[in-house]
Amino acid sequence: MTDFDETRPYLRGSDTRMPEFEPTQPHELHVSIPATEPAVAEYSLPIRFTGVGSEYFGIWIVNLLLMLVTLGLYYPWAKVRRLRYFYGNTLVGNEPLDFHGNPKRMLRGTVLVVLLLALYSVAGNFSPVAGLIALVLVAAIAPALVRAAMRFRMSNTSWRGLRFRFVGSMQGVYTAVLPLYLPAILIVGLSAFVPDAGKPPVWLGVSLVVLVLATLLVQPFTLWLLKRYQHQHYALASAQTGFTAGPGSFYWLGLKTAVVALLVMSAGGTIMMFGGLGGLLSGRRPGFGTLLALGVLAMVVVTLALLVMIKPYAVSRLQNLVWNHTRSDTLQFHSDLRYAAMLRLTVKNWLLVLLTLGLYWPFAAIAMTRLRVEAVSVTSLVDPDMLIAKGLVTDDAAGDAAGDLFGFDLGI
Repeated sequence: MTDFDETRPYLRGSDTRMPEFEPTQPHELHVSIPATEPAVAEYSLPIRFTGVGSEYFGIWIVNLLLMLVTLGLYYPWAKVRRLRYFYGNTLVGNEPLDFHGNPKRMLRGTVLVVLLLALYSVAGNFSPVAGLIALVLVAAIAPALVRAAMRFRMSNTSWRGLRFRFVGSMQGVYTAVLPLYLPAILIVGLSAFVPDAGKPPVWLGVSLVVLVLATLLVQPFTLWLLKRYQHQHYALASAQTGFTAGPGSFYWLGLKTAVVALLVMSAGGTIMMFGGLGGLLSGRRPGFGTLLALGVLAMVVVTLALLVMIKPYAVSRLQNLVWNHTRSDTLQFHSDLRYAAMLRLTVKNWLLVLLTLGLYWPFAAIAMTRLRVEAVSVTSLVDPDMLIAKGLVTDDAAGDAAGDLFGFDLGI
């Protein structure tokens, strides 16, 4: 018999040993769980406008009377009263804005503008060369005044005790407005080659037409440069806005606005054409007076249509385009201004202003401001209390105030 090892098991009924199995270590189970980023808290800051037409009417009528009595010298004080009312009734996250502008400083800025315009007007009466020099001087100073106006408005606007800032550079504003000056520079340069100003050559006329068309084509690009300069340099505490829209979106908006304008002008031309055809079909040839009346009527229709139909379209689309592409690391903006709502309000405002001989104007301003302001919403990615607290510690209002010696404000 075969010896067997009792330490090793056998199959029942057989002398065959069962195969040995090496003990195995238990396998560790590795489960890959994707890491989830912590949710970013968002703080909604709704914007409301609480102005009332009857309240603003009292401010408006007093401002108007005092400006008439003082021959316009009261304008800076009138503007401060108006801005304080509108800002004080604009609530961001249930907290009002405030305007701190000094009317005496704004008066110096107003006087500066008047002096520049007077210099250009007087110089032009002396000689064309003097007028050209004055025009170049005004054009050279204008971008700096635009920057000063933005800095003044922002540094004198506050929210919860913290003032806004505008941090755009001087070089940036001149770069933004340069395309506006190029056509004028080219026109002046071409005119220098004309030997007799009384008999301009044909090529000069063709060149001027080309330059006018080029100016129209460059307008969307210029508007993009200006809006980019403006909206990427707003600052509050540590937050500074950026602007993400490209020039293509401005060209697309310009194209759509131009199509709407052409349709409206075509409608005005059609009115005039059918008026003339009506006279011919009646067997009477329209006289000069009739044609003149039809022309005036067409111009009135086109002008009203531009103000009532095209301007609301351009303004609403531009506001949405600009604010939907304005944001910072901690603040996001959104605008949803509807063209239909703005068109209805514009038509209503114009009708009531005409029927009341202008007295409805303050009520119209309040209604339009409410529509435009409340179409914008703000979302903060940090606690607004922390943002304000940090800004109050690090804010240096003197730096901005030093750049606004003349208190110049364009209302931009």
